[in-house]
Amino acid sequence: QVQLVESGGGLVPAGGSLRVSCTASGRTFSSYVMGWFRQAPGKEREFVASISQSGGVYYADSVKGRFIISRDNAKNTVSLQMNSLKLEDTADYYCAAEPGRPPNWVLTVAREYDYWGQGTEVTVSS
Repeated sequence: QVQLVESGGGLVPAGGSLRVSCTASGRTFSSYVMGWFRQAPGKEREFVASISQSGGVYYADSVKGRFIISRDNAKNTVSLQMNSLKLEDTADYYCAAEPGRPPNWVLTVAREYDYWGQGTEVTVSS
């Protein structure tokens, strides 16, 4: 069983930056594919970014060039650095983990992840 706890959400002005993090339980964090998703009010959950065991990354087009996903296996943590934030980035942000995949895989579909955090709220103000 993997437990994920997000932190770092908050209120930020448009154009600003914010970093959200997710800490995972377990001794095999380095073997997880990790992902970030978000869900805005009234909308479906959507993919944001994913990082493979080997450090390969993949981003949604909407955040490419603005967001950076990273992982620290020594701290069992995955982070999402969000820059040049826009009003449309307002959402609850969720981290997700999926063990047991090949080292270079990233995952972009929510149903491919078995473990989810409770979410952290990010609000971008005008």
